[in-house]
Amino acid sequence: MAKVNKTNNKPLDITDIPIIDDNQLKKATWASAFSNAIEWYDFGVYSFLAYIIGQIFFPHVSPSVQIIAALSTFSIPFFIRPLGGIIFGLIGDNIGRQKVLSISLVIMSLSTFGIGLIPTYETIGVTSPVLLLIVKLAQGFSIGGEYSGSATVVAEYSPDRKRGFIGGWLDFGSMVGFILGAGIVVFLSMLLSQSSLYSWGWRIPFLIALPLGIISFILHHISEEPPTFQQHLEARQSADIAETSSTTALKQIISQYWRHILICAGLIIVTNVSFYLLLTYMPSYLAHNLNYDTEHGLLIIIAIMVGMLIIQPIIGLLSDKIGRKPFILIGSIGLLLLSYPAFVLINSQHIPLVFLGVFVLALFINCFTGIITSILPAMFPTNIRYSAIASIFNIAIIVAGLTPTLVAWLVESTGNLFMPAYYLMMIGFIGVITGLAMHETAKKPLHGTTPTAADRYEAKALLSEHFDSIEDEVEDIDQQIEKLQNKRQELVDQHPKLD
Repeated sequence: MAKVNKTNNKPLDITDIPIIDDNQLKKATWASAFSNAIEWYDFGVYSFLAYIIGQIFFPHVSPSVQIIAALSTFSIPFFIRPLGGIIFGLIGDNIGRQKVLSISLVIMSLSTFGIGLIPTYETIGVTSPVLLLIVKLAQGFSIGGEYSGSATVVAEYSPDRKRGFIGGWLDFGSMVGFILGAGIVVFLSMLLSQSSLYSWGWRIPFLIALPLGIISFILHHISEEPPTFQQHLEARQSADIAETSSTTALKQIISQYWRHILICAGLIIVTNVSFYLLLTYMPSYLAHNLNYDTEHGLLIIIAIMVGMLIIQPIIGLLSDKIGRKPFILIGSIGLLLLSYPAFVLINSQHIPLVFLGVFVLALFINCFTGIITSILPAMFPTNIRYSAIASIFNIAIIVAGLTPTLVAWLVESTGNLFMPAYYLMMIGFIGVITGLAMHETAKKPLHGTTPTAADRYEAKALLSEHFDSIEDEVEDIDQQIEKLQNKRQELVDQHPKLD
């Protein structure tokens, strides 16, 4: 009963374990991290300019409604992301991950660039916010395939024993992009007068997205497909298997992997709701609800994110050693128990305590962002991996996309500044349930694939571990057979006629 290579039905041997080329791994990782950085660059710019966007595109309402309207324009595009995820995911599973990522990046960069070109409400009236919404919808469609595609590429390129560490760099790119966007906004706020910033300066960060997108497109265009996906294509071609249709893919995902769907959805909601609340909503909360200068709020969040950058790869590395599940539980329990005390500190009106409160939340959020990229792709086989992640991710993330708008509305309608804390506590509870339900994915191959290694020595160790695991399974089966035989003998002794 040996481990079988599914492509030829022969027992697995050392030659069946792919050795990941280190240069290709680095190229694919940095390309994916860079494309993720562009996505979050826009989130950062839009979040930190929300107070200006609200006044420029919705000038004839109260400041509170302006903030809610600006954040609503941020949230609405999340409803179109599932469509983009399904389309890009299906194409990515059939023709290649890198090609699809290149296409989605072109649309995403042009959309962000387009925001910087839209005339103001004072110039063209209601057409202005309509154009903003259209551009954001196009952006949402393209983003539907970006993160899930990047996560798939990085996971399929990563050796089994380093998937947590390598995958952590994807959300490292997210934070770098967010910091870059926020940093440019802070720099412009200090460099320009308020009138210049409101008249034309706010456009500059959006226009910068185009050259960034061109660089990322080139990086993906020159990157090779992951070895795991190449093996899948070769096996499909040799067996003359047709491409998977969207209907077939969705039926397979729902019917065979419903439990994985629920766990993935839980992880996505917990990770992204907490992440969006901290990074997208918090700047507006500090400026609008707590009356801090905009620059102070921006600098606090930027400083926190720099700290998160340091912690991020460490958590990914540790998850390769002790597992992903402990970090999901630590982060979830932390949000459940300490979100309220953290907001007590944030509302203290003392900058050091505000910083400490935000840092506490960031530390628990790091427990999710550091490992989610290594968990999601491990739950699905290669032929539907991109489609499954993209579909589930973009449906579940609608909840996260609504978070800034919903929390802002809750605070304004109730007058309770602790509504964000209650929201995070609820998310922490969901995280605890999800963490308890999920299976450990650390040090294991992606679902339905052979192990992957960083070098030949590691390949030998992985092969040995798999045969040890098989021997343990055989021993368990032998013990079960022995128990059944003993049970049978007991029945025969009690009822001789059964013999």
